[in-house]
Amino acid sequence: MTSTAASAPARMSSRAWGLFAAMAVIWGIPYLFIKIAVVEISPPALAGMRTLLAALILLPLAWRQGAVRPALAKWPYVVAFGVMEMAIPWVLLGHAELRVASGFAGLVIAAVPLVGTVLARILGDRHAFAPVRLLGLFTGILGVAALVGIESFQGTADPLSVVELLTVAVLYAVAPAVADRKLRGVPTMGIIALSLSLVAVLYSPFTVVELAGGLPSGPVIAAVLVLALVCTALAFVLFFELIAAAGPVRATIITFVNPAVAVLLGIVILSEPLTWGVAVGFPLVLLGSYLSTRPTTSREAEESAAETAHA
Repeated sequence: MTSTAASAPARMSSRAWGLFAAMAVIWGIPYLFIKIAVVEISPPALAGMRTLLAALILLPLAWRQGAVRPALAKWPYVVAFGVMEMAIPWVLLGHAELRVASGFAGLVIAAVPLVGTVLARILGDRHAFAPVRLLGLFTGILGVAALVGIESFQGTADPLSVVELLTVAVLYAVAPAVADRKLRGVPTMGIIALSLSLVAVLYSPFTVVELAGGLPSGPVIAAVLVLALVCTALAFVLFFELIAAAGPVRATIITFVNPAVAVLLGIVILSEPLTWGVAVGFPLVLLGSYLSTRPTTSREAEESAAETAHA
């Protein structure tokens, strides 16, 4: 996927740090608002509402940038990306949060970089299984196992929800790989805008049926608006700005901060307990994700910088 970034600066500017902080929060809060919304709205209808509102904002922007036609030319892969990045994960995530805490969901999905490490090795990345990354991989797996195992022992983890969340983590790792291999050179805004539009159309029957039964309560409407306008539309725009300001490699570090926001908001706002599973699994998952994605040699760091400049 491409961006408007020419190269990554040697040091992050104050603007880049501001964007980083904003994205860490914006992509850490969806778990909280999904938890609020699915109390009254079905997960498919929530996905439909969220993508419809976001598409209405981003599609005109993508059209103005001339990003729609190049994306349409690669429509089979845009469809595949939309299904794996949005259509299936957002429904599974909403369904899982009917039965598990939002912080728990955020931590399981923090395993995305771990899945990405395995996938990168399968696709031929010779650095993927370097010693430090293997250490990170096993540390992260241990963290997820501790999180799920302790929560299950305490009776707070639903088996189906765990499977759903792990499926989301796999899809979140596979979708960017598909985009990178099949949609390279296609403007990112076009890919995202068309993907959102596709998912909105796909789930439109659920959206219509849900709204035909009457509007949900005020807090749920507010949650849907935040998910659509802030966590989707605004998030993608700011993320592109962050990539331009800090480079794509540094921009992905928000993955390590988002679960902390999810856990904190779940405890403070939803009164979710700070369980032993979270206390043990949280640091291990984050440490594993960090180690499994960091450059292992100076040469690899130079290659990452070269990829950033190329993007």
